[in-house]
Amino acid sequence: MTPAARLAGTIELIAAIATATRKPADAVASDFFRARRFIGGGDRRAISDRVWAVLRAWRRLGWWLDLPDEADGARLRAAGLALLGGEKLEAVEALFTGGRFGPEPLGAAERKRLARLSGHKLDHPEMPDAVRFEVPDWLFPRLAARFGADLALELSALAGPAPLDLRVNLLKATRPEAEARLAAEGIVARPTPLSPWGLRVASRAPVTAAPSFREGLVEIQDEGSQIAAALADARPGMRVLDFCAGAGGKTLALAMTMANRGHLVACDISAPRLEGALRRLRRAGVHNAERHLLTPGDKWLKRRAGGFDRVFVDASCTGSGTWRRNPDARRRLGPHDLAELIVRQAKILDQAANLVRKGGRLVYATCSVLAEENEEQVSGFLSRHAEFTVVPCAACWPFGAHPPAAAVFLSLSPHRHGTDGFFAAVLERRT
Repeated sequence: MTPAARLAGTIELIAAIATATRKPADAVASDFFRARRFIGGGDRRAISDRVWAVLRAWRRLGWWLDLPDEADGARLRAAGLALLGGEKLEAVEALFTGGRFGPEPLGAAERKRLARLSGHKLDHPEMPDAVRFEVPDWLFPRLAARFGADLALELSALAGPAPLDLRVNLLKATRPEAEARLAAEGIVARPTPLSPWGLRVASRAPVTAAPSFREGLVEIQDEGSQIAAALADARPGMRVLDFCAGAGGKTLALAMTMANRGHLVACDISAPRLEGALRRLRRAGVHNAERHLLTPGDKWLKRRAGGFDRVFVDASCTGSGTWRRNPDARRRLGPHDLAELIVRQAKILDQAANLVRKGGRLVYATCSVLAEENEEQVSGFLSRHAEFTVVPCAACWPFGAHPPAAAVFLSLSPHRHGTDGFFAAVLERRT
């Protein structure tokens, strides 16, 4: 593709993501490229890189261009990012070639608005803090209270790109074996610092096309997610329930720690997600797991009350801890979403509590950095369920060394730990 054609593809994809208000950007991008198979791998990566750079700078670009957050302004945002990155206006304008493969030429009003950006950098001292750190205005005070003196460091880390982490499937290979296999396939990966199952890929690489991935030796999973799953301490022979299994990422990790022995159930309310989990379970060589689709008024839950040694709840949440990977999510998050999620999380926890046997454990996890979804949610649960008590993170840390934080709960963040923002609490039912 020509540079003008790449720019046209960038603008088109930005607009598609901006208008798909309830669909994640990666899903929109997947559909976009699937419908345009003529776009080669190099061009696809170039377009994706530009689009994600715009998403990471959405509020700052809007500030410079006087665009509201809800306006896609795809042409201006794509051009503005190039200008604030050091390109000359004439060079950027020359890419708007019109015709079949290039974007339509800039109009006089567009050129005038973009001219204000020439010679400037993306950040500016007059920007409001919420704009500079790319977070919604309504959420900024909550994050400030959460992170305190580390606010700038944490939000800067959340605004940056995320590494690509893999979890080695110990059912099929050791970490050194998987590392060597990936290296033979041209993928350089190094052990993660916290999870003994993790490998971090040094640069962007087509991992999903690698034989080691297709054969189930590795799975894509952030190191923080691996650690949260490990806290369940799911052992061989146990009865374990992954209550909000989704596509099965943590189900796979739980099956691995169970060494394929015992009974593992993956539940979810979404049939397509569970169908995706089935494919992953087969690839990983898991054979001690079954799936169950939860439906309204499901009697399955009542019949299995008190039947599990471990119940893992990876609850629906704002996903604020994953903004490095999903920068568009912060733009779509509103106060009403948080309010609805808090109610839903409490209901899920109450349902899950009934499934834990005496002496068993309930693990509550989120990929959120917000206290309302984490510590406050656990506090509310304990006030409703006196039969449960907190097991400190250090008491169930499975890796030998000390946990990364000495608090009662697991609380990970991009700045302090290099992981996604993750929270986990281990709650034990009294005997």
